[in-house]
Amino acid sequence: MAEYSGVGAGFRIVILILLVGVLALGGLVWFDYLGILDARRVLAPVFAWFGAKKPAFEAEDPLLLEKERLSKQMEALAVRAEELSSRERQLQAREQELAQKVEQVEEREKAADEREKVFNERLQAFENRRVNLKQNAAYLVGMSPDKAVKILLAMEDQDVIDLFRVTEEQAAEAGEASMVAYWLSLMPAERAAALERKMARKTGG
Repeated sequence: MAEYSGVGAGFRIVILILLVGVLALGGLVWFDYLGILDARRVLAPVFAWFGAKKPAFEAEDPLLLEKERLSKQMEALAVRAEELSSRERQLQAREQELAQKVEQVEEREKAADEREKVFNERLQAFENRRVNLKQNAAYLVGMSPDKAVKILLAMEDQDVIDLFRVTEEQAAEAGEASMVAYWLSLMPAERAAALERKMARKTGG
């Protein structure tokens, strides 16, 4: 009878210890729920003593959600900043391309203006020369043929040919006979032949 009572008493002690542990654990949970204490922090040494990892919720931060939200906002801002940077680089490349095209257009306009200027200068020089040729032709026609021929002989062949052509044009406009043939007849045969040959070659192209 004594042996049976001894075994029963030991078993009851173990049960009582387990019951006390359960009540203590339940009390901790209840106090944690009421906010009186933090059961997770209280039980942390027990987990460490048994070699278990620290509960993940041990590291919880009251501002964790706010930090997470701010982190996502920062990531979104970083993506947006990268997009803006990419667009800025594209705009800069486009501006450089447009600047190059504008520079090319300006260079072409400058070259066109320069060509037009040269053309106008040549045209003005030609007109001025033609005016002088007309005046000189009129002077030669108005003086005696001998004096006119002496002046013509002292000139270059091309200048003489130009004067002859203007003289013939003026005579045709006035309906008169040209003095060119008579002037040629008064010149040395060799010079007259050279002038006639050059005039014929230019007339023929």
